[in-house]
Amino acid sequence: MKPIVSLALSVALAFSSMETMAAADLILHNAKVYTAEPGQPLQQAVAIENGKIVAVGSDAEVLSLKQADTQLLDLGGKVLMPGFIDSHAHVVKGGLQMHQANLNGEELPLDELEQRLRQWREDGKAKRGDFLVVGGVPTSYWDQLDAFEQRFNAGEWADTPILFAGWDYHTGWANRAMLERAGIDAARVKSLKGEELATIGHHENGQPNGFLVDAGLYAAQELIPLPSQAELLTAARDALHFYNSLGITAWMDPLANEIPGGPIDNSSVGVLPTYKAMADSGELSAHVAALLMADSKATSRDLDELDKVRRQFQDVPNLTLPGIKVFADGVAEHPAQSAAMLEPYKNSRKSGELLFDPVRFGELVNAADARGWLVHVHAIGDRAVRESLNGIEQARTARNSGIPHSITHLQMVNPKEFARFKPLDVIASMQLYWASADELSVDLVQPYVSAMAFQYQYPARSLLKNGATIAGASDWPITTPEPWKAIYQAISRKGPKGVLNATEEIDRETMFQAYTLNAARAMRLDDRIGSLKPGKQADLILLDRDVFQVEPEALRDTQVLKTWFAGRDVYTRNR
Repeated sequence: MKPIVSLALSVALAFSSMETMAAADLILHNAKVYTAEPGQPLQQAVAIENGKIVAVGSDAEVLSLKQADTQLLDLGGKVLMPGFIDSHAHVVKGGLQMHQANLNGEELPLDELEQRLRQWREDGKAKRGDFLVVGGVPTSYWDQLDAFEQRFNAGEWADTPILFAGWDYHTGWANRAMLERAGIDAARVKSLKGEELATIGHHENGQPNGFLVDAGLYAAQELIPLPSQAELLTAARDALHFYNSLGITAWMDPLANEIPGGPIDNSSVGVLPTYKAMADSGELSAHVAALLMADSKATSRDLDELDKVRRQFQDVPNLTLPGIKVFADGVAEHPAQSAAMLEPYKNSRKSGELLFDPVRFGELVNAADARGWLVHVHAIGDRAVRESLNGIEQARTARNSGIPHSITHLQMVNPKEFARFKPLDVIASMQLYWASADELSVDLVQPYVSAMAFQYQYPARSLLKNGATIAGASDWPITTPEPWKAIYQAISRKGPKGVLNATEEIDRETMFQAYTLNAARAMRLDDRIGSLKPGKQADLILLDRDVFQVEPEALRDTQVLKTWFAGRDVYTRNR
């Protein structure tokens, strides 16, 4: 009874004060209003003034605020929701890829791939200075390394440096001309130790075969000319329009101090000037929580340097810098297998690479937490997840800051970790579009990891049952940023090879919460956005179907009809 009484009282108090409110600029009524406020039923109308919500309730209650100059919009019974929030997305990078050669994960026959490369060479989409670069390459190609070597090291390609960059941003393939430019040869392979040896694929004689992982890939990528500020601005504008068309009005950029493809150090400003330029011109119709990447071996002294970058971008409208992002490991798919695992991969008997020292990582989290910064950790393998939680636990032992640290990706999580997320107040930022029985999860992971690790891929239901908070995320442009496709996937977990661990499915209402209030909390903006509540900014989306009633299959094709940001119409679908 207590929650119901409390909710009724809060609603009564809200409407008792309506008579003292100023008139609303805009009233949206005759709708099914999902507020994302926990426990609140669907409402009918929303009143907005000066970009903020002033009332939510029944048509009769909200329409009582109407005055002569109030704009009324009858929504015809359609669903109105808070703007969606993506808690992990490389949005400017995605905008750049709209203009560049990109396979978007499509695997073509090699003859067709070669023809596509010729086409992109001619139209300039693959040209980056002296290099040809193709992004979004499916990692399934890495099973054809011999064919790549024979085809792209000879003939018309022999003297042209070529880089095929994997869709995962952790793997790639470079031809011999590119390897020579990067100084990647047998001598370099011989110099590598331990897990580092896996970063450069090679033949038995030590000659590189072109396959590159993480540090090996970065050595090649750093040769590619970086986009200009004008190109970054165009990319950001295009990406922002795309996101608004999807109903996304906020995102967390986990590598904001990187110019896509470029190196990062403690003084890098990355795409922050691009966001600032858009904000200064009034174009930034989204909230951006920009994280600075800290090196996996960073110390508190590095945080002092990163703080100098943060201070350059304080008080920029719609831009916040709430903390740092740290990599714990790489990726799990064969042949990269750089994700840190508790049990070794069956083929190599190696356990991947944990990128940080567990003790020092705990010290780093503690130092960031003491500053009031959140820490957002990339963790794919079950060992990486465990050690990330251990590091966050050090900070929680030192103080109860209330800062919502988060772990993203969470491809494989050991059951012993499920119950740790809630007491440690760690948000699970999950890309549940990936929860599919497909070539990646079945062919490139299942044969190489333990049965338990495979069973608990993207364990959304297990985390939820143990009280974890799940935030919606895409990791665009690695895969689509479309929330409705991810929501459907989280419900069905279906793929071309069956169903991926059906017991880990979650319901649509949980996913609605994941993409609204939960994601807002992951960005530390839940006091301002994420739900339709008086006093919060009026970020809303209008949908073309009743997402509470349609079959799950129909959810994935949901279209956004309108998007409002701060009460301003920033997208209207052309019918």
